[in-house]
Amino acid sequence: MEFIKYLNSDYTELTDSIYREEKFRLQIELLKLQEWIEKNNKRVAIIFEGRDAAGKGSTIKRFIENLNPRKLRVFELGVPTKKQNRSWFKTHERIMPKAGEMVFFDRSWYSRAMIQPTMGYCTKNQYEYFMKNVIDWEEELIRDGTHIIKIYLSVQKPVQKLRFKIRKEHKLKYWKLSKNDLKTLGKWEEYTYYKNRMFEFCSSEKSPWIIINSNNKMIARLNAMRYVLRQFSYDGKIDLENENWSVNYDQNDLTLFGVYFDNLSVEQYTLLNKLKSYE
Repeated sequence: MEFIKYLNSDYTELTDSIYREEKFRLQIELLKLQEWIEKNNKRVAIIFEGRDAAGKGSTIKRFIENLNPRKLRVFELGVPTKKQNRSWFKTHERIMPKAGEMVFFDRSWYSRAMIQPTMGYCTKNQYEYFMKNVIDWEEELIRDGTHIIKIYLSVQKPVQKLRFKIRKEHKLKYWKLSKNDLKTLGKWEEYTYYKNRMFEFCSSEKSPWIIINSNNKMIARLNAMRYVLRQFSYDGKIDLENENWSVNYDQNDLTLFGVYFDNLSVEQYTLLNKLKSYE
């Protein structure tokens, strides 16, 4: 696993207010990056992989919420069709970024490496063909000018279970918990086996895997943003390395699952802020 990068966190703890302030600052930089990509006809593909409830979709949401929607796409592939299965690489070649565009993948071609063999959505031959050819395929895209960033959001089993429980009981998010999500809990070890094989055989110097701890979603989102921004020398880029963010618990307001709380004690704020990491 020579080309696996375990990203050290730039943030150890965050209050809600510091999270919002830092997210705003990084989103300004993401907008500068998007404008630079458009101006210079760059092609950028950012893929997010991870177990169910690892925070892939919510991380992408924070990446794009203030970007120009005309110059980006979000691609999310569910259970593949027979046609897609037969031409897996071609399926994804058709949706790769065009000149001046960013594409965010909420799961990607790497579902062939992990969730598909775990859940039986592909044959053994399809799986082995993918594993043998994916790096050559990616590096051809890279030589052709496509920037590929591969981020894996890592979440522990107890955290996943808690997020599933929150989804199930949330009046606005219950639909996000599917029967297949629950099935994956029983296949934790099998998924882990395929995940580790992917890291071992599907990483290269030009196309490494970046692993980000996602037990705290707020920290994971900011770390992912920072990593992406560090990969480019865009116009007007600030020095991301010289910002020190201290934790200040002298707060009395917080928004959790769309509900605003104010006049909180330190104890109340600390408890709710901990729950916010699962939001």
